[in-house]
Amino acid sequence: MSGITDFDTLRRAMAENSEEPEGPARNARAEQLLAEAEKLNIPLAVVEALGHQLKVYNYSSEKAKMFVPFARLLRMWDERPEDFDEYEVHSLHWVFKWMSSGMLDQPHIPLASVEKWLGEMEHRYRLAGHSERAVRSAEFSVAAHIGDVPRAERAYAAWLAADRDAMADCHACELHGQGWWQAERGRDAEALELWEPVLEGEFTCAHEPHTVLASSLTPLLRLGRLDEARAHHLRGFRLVRSMESMRGAYADHVEFCALSSNEARGLELLAERPAYFTDDGQPRSKMEFMAVVALLMDRLTELGLGERPVPGPGDRAWNAAELAAHAREEALALAARFDERNGTAHVSERARARMAQRPVVERLPLGVRAARAAAPAPVAPPVAVTADEPDLPRLLSEARWRSDTLQPNAVEAWAAVSRAAEGVELDARDRAEMADHLAMDLGPEGVELFERAAELYAEAGDPGESLAARARAAYVCALAGDVEEALTAVAEPYDTVLALYAEDGTGVRQTASVVMARARILMRRVHEAEEPAADTLLSDAEAAVREVLALVEGRTGDDVRLAARVAEAQAMLAELATRTGDLEGAAELFAWAATGFVEAGLPWFAVEYEARLAGLAHHLGDIAEAERALRAALDHGGPHLEATGRAQLYLQLAEVVGGRGLSEEAAEHALEAAHWADEAGEGPTLGAWARHQLGGFLLRQGRWAEAAEVLESALPDLSAETHGDGAVVQTKWWLGDCLSELGEHHAAAERRLQAAEIARHWPEQHDHATLAHLAAESLGAAGLPAEADRAYARAGDLWRSLGNVHGLVRSLRARAWLALRTDEESDGARELMAGAVRECEEALGAAEADEEARLRLVAELGHTHRQFGDLLARSVTEDAEDDSIRAVLEEALAQVAEAIVVFASLGDDALHARTGAELAAGWLAADLSRPAEAAARARAVLGAYGGDDEDGADETAQARQAEAEQMLQLMEEQLEEQED
Repeated sequence: MSGITDFDTLRRAMAENSEEPEGPARNARAEQLLAEAEKLNIPLAVVEALGHQLKVYNYSSEKAKMFVPFARLLRMWDERPEDFDEYEVHSLHWVFKWMSSGMLDQPHIPLASVEKWLGEMEHRYRLAGHSERAVRSAEFSVAAHIGDVPRAERAYAAWLAADRDAMADCHACELHGQGWWQAERGRDAEALELWEPVLEGEFTCAHEPHTVLASSLTPLLRLGRLDEARAHHLRGFRLVRSMESMRGAYADHVEFCALSSNEARGLELLAERPAYFTDDGQPRSKMEFMAVVALLMDRLTELGLGERPVPGPGDRAWNAAELAAHAREEALALAARFDERNGTAHVSERARARMAQRPVVERLPLGVRAARAAAPAPVAPPVAVTADEPDLPRLLSEARWRSDTLQPNAVEAWAAVSRAAEGVELDARDRAEMADHLAMDLGPEGVELFERAAELYAEAGDPGESLAARARAAYVCALAGDVEEALTAVAEPYDTVLALYAEDGTGVRQTASVVMARARILMRRVHEAEEPAADTLLSDAEAAVREVLALVEGRTGDDVRLAARVAEAQAMLAELATRTGDLEGAAELFAWAATGFVEAGLPWFAVEYEARLAGLAHHLGDIAEAERALRAALDHGGPHLEATGRAQLYLQLAEVVGGRGLSEEAAEHALEAAHWADEAGEGPTLGAWARHQLGGFLLRQGRWAEAAEVLESALPDLSAETHGDGAVVQTKWWLGDCLSELGEHHAAAERRLQAAEIARHWPEQHDHATLAHLAAESLGAAGLPAEADRAYARAGDLWRSLGNVHGLVRSLRARAWLALRTDEESDGARELMAGAVRECEEALGAAEADEEARLRLVAELGHTHRQFGDLLARSVTEDAEDDSIRAVLEEALAQVAEAIVVFASLGDDALHARTGAELAAGWLAADLSRPAEAAARARAVLGAYGGDDEDGADETAQARQAEAEQMLQLMEEQLEEQED
């Protein structure tokens, strides 16, 4: 079945199985391999197979299976220790620690058995000569689990005081446990300080920084270090997503979502791991997971979303309220089993405390794709108010103040008046204002109400306001698309109000309302012109706007409405200036309009024009003004800015700031843009573009894991139709770069090939060639040499068609190195590298380029000769004949010597490249038993740096000098031996 007939085949099979994903399939294969090992009749084979089985059980959801193979291993050790080699002896003692923690995770194992095992571990470690550090760490875990704080503190101190030895956990795991205890005791800052070396990558292992990143989330939230919390979630979740054994760390990420108001993201996490609801192999991690599920579901229920469908165990449908009850019951039942075993209430208390947590922050945008799970807005019941109650006069006063001063929510204030006035007799003026403002709320459907308001204003003795209401009715007709009808409708109110104003029959405010309505309609005609607006349309609109200014300017006084008319008219003139191509004039006018609104105490009206100004300034190259205007727009919009507008402004600001190289600040703005786009329900459009930008800004900062998570989140919504195929290609390109940096080479190749396939259809093929080349690099790093060679060949053909010698040469060199890895003979590799040399030389021979381009070609030739030499040297096999080896090394030395000559022709610009080649030539000469030549090469390097003090040189120079001195010393010793 398995084809395993000898020990070496078994070992290879176990190594291959170790590389498989965690889970039942890997565990089952380990069980098969143990059965095969038993057939070999080799005791060590059985020992190794049992150890392999233990390892895969430990790193899976079936941890409970570890105890049987370990008991068998221990019995074999006690009966025949000579069957164990040095490595397996070490492994046996190492696994004692897994057994200790594994017993704690299983509530059916009595505490007395756990304590007995701890004593057994201490005894065996002492016999083997190991430090008690691992024993005290295990004792600490037992004491902390049962809630015996004094004993835990004593064991913790003893753990840290004991010497580190081969049985101590790795630094990363130890620091995780130590930081966990500090956080458990309420010392969050101390915990994070302990975790810092792991978070910074100084100490890592198979499960770190995975668990430290997860454990740090809640402490960071509690300390208000929100940017770090976000980064740790995005970075850490990528690490635990595919690791079945890390349910506890996964639970920490779900908890983070619940505590940071990212409930929808938490639901996505639950949906990704349905087996976590039911896997019983490690009861403690299941208890932790169900506790945070209850926490998240309680949060959704609190938001009014208790009926919302949510992912849950089994095939049945769950809503949030149902799953909350189920998860709570499961978590507490498991906790009770642990407490019964332990004889304390500690585990249940911790579970209840975890489920009772409250959100730490109201809003923490993550940047990834997730709509916010918000409760539906409650509908206020109608307010029944009688005339003799004080509410109606107060509501009327409030509404009039809001409308007179152009405050936000004026329409809503009049709607409240309308509700309160039902069944109440009001005078004509009150009813006119109510009808007028309700009509404003209806937009194009409000024409009849505007006409009714006009009748009531006339009845109330205000003919000017009556004409203004009719003019507003005409304007909403224009908004509905009937501009000519609107112009006809506004003509009579316009003529009448001017005559009335001339006779002092009405005021400036009412007259300005009519004149502004006519100007707006004429502007609408300009906007709706199918062709570029004719001069007549533009001049008519401009004349109407200037009529507003002539009427109002100098007469505004303290009247906010009149001041707003002046500012709006300036904005209209700015719009007309853009139509005529006077962009500088338009920018100046938009600036005046925005300033006018701000000075009138109406900053929220300035936002639109500041945004327009920003766009013009950016187009005109005035980046500072564009940035200033965008910041002002966000500031002036304040709480009145709608989510879509806020998203657009943040996105524009991100692009402007990012263009100045401030990627960190740009990322903050792009993050806000993504959040507000999601809030506005525009996640698939505006939100996807914001995520695209955010991923790019994070990539520029080298935050690869965060960038990858964001870019992967953007891809499902990005489309060529909505965002352009350039955005899709760039996102896949960036994602490939991130995955490459993270060591996920197969996935990186996939993204780069996808991007290359889109770019293949573009007229300009440079991006296609670059992506094919990058994909080839990833395929090579992923251990797919044949696929990599094809991709490099494709890239090389593209580079050749583009006349890009550098790309072509590098693709040939890369193919040569691949050929050396895969071909038994090195002829193919030699031929490819020789072809790279030839391409450089031919390009130089035909060069008509400028001097800078020629020098770049010379440098490329030097690097190619150097790589040719390295390739030849590495092609030597140990079993070759001495003469054959010597011939290849001579050939390699000749290539490196040629590189030295080429680099020397470039002078100081290629100093480091030349000295590197000199050292390579020196070592080759040493391999050829020519110490004098090697010594000369070393002296040449030292001379190249002019005897400079190493402390004052750059890192490369220091390294070159140190290597040269080492070589010189070795060669001089060999020369002395030869003389003796």
